[in-house]
Amino acid sequence: MAVFQEIWKTQYILCTKLPKDALEERLRWVLPIVNKEVRLKDAAILFSQGKKTLERWVSLYKEYGEEGLIPKSTRPRTCPNEKPIRIKERIIELRKETRVCAKKLKWKLEKENIPIKERTVGKIIKTGGLTRKYRTRKIKYKYIKVPLLKGELVEVAIKYVPDLINGLKYYQFTAIDCASRWRYLEIYDGMGNDCAIKLLNKIIKISPFRIRAIKTDNGSCFTNRYTGYNKSTNPFNPRIHDFDIVCRDRNIIHYLIDPGKPAQNGKVKRSHRTDQEHFYDRFKFKTVIELKNKMKKWNEEYNNTEHCALNGLTPNEALKINN
Repeated sequence: MAVFQEIWKTQYILCTKLPKDALEERLRWVLPIVNKEVRLKDAAILFSQGKKTLERWVSLYKEYGEEGLIPKSTRPRTCPNEKPIRIKERIIELRKETRVCAKKLKWKLEKENIPIKERTVGKIIKTGGLTRKYRTRKIKYKYIKVPLLKGELVEVAIKYVPDLINGLKYYQFTAIDCASRWRYLEIYDGMGNDCAIKLLNKIIKISPFRIRAIKTDNGSCFTNRYTGYNKSTNPFNPRIHDFDIVCRDRNIIHYLIDPGKPAQNGKVKRSHRTDQEHFYDRFKFKTVIELKNKMKKWNEEYNNTEHCALNGLTPNEALKINN
């Protein structure tokens, strides 16, 4: 009975103040045993983690002191399914070179005869500290995707070239096919009607498919639906915009997105984000000729890059598939 009274007394003393960390908690159990104030088998009656754990703590304290009681990671040092270091280096190398997502890296590695799961690629990227730090969780919506044929709908939009070149502002006109994601870029020194019509005639001439419809925003270089119509002297017979006239002569339907709804032109807007991250943030241009030459090479690279929306195909490969 006296033994249990001593144990309860010791336990009461230990519980009068909560421990700051795991080391202090372990020392409270081990020190009374090492100092022979309490027997180990008596303390084990009150110890919730078992007698063997308490014996191990006492042994570690006697051999290494307080450092032996510092909690260590239980993470395994080796993994039987761990990928070879060369594959990890290749993933990190591709990520730094292309800055594409884990799914696209998986497709690139498969073309190099390196089978690997997308989740594994993502973990290696995260371990290497190469993930986006501003990424936030977004609400995912389920959209009904209507299958389109090549050339059935082409989105056209304008992006400002971020920096001035020789003190002048330039504009990037972009046309992208919604079915194959094939696209064409052109640089102009303005954003008037003539530039929009030049782009339209250019893509009609060089596109590997027949363009049936075009979708644009409501910029003044594409339409006068919300400006010229209201100012027309004859509202019932308004003057048609030059861009619409060219579309009509070429038998092309011209769709307009709703005002203030850029997401309705989502494919071309998403490609502009890729341009900013992979092209404009990487290169600086001294002349407009240099900009156009590098833009041409970048567009070829884009059309030969795997796309998630195409399940790993490139736009040029998607063009070869018969719809």
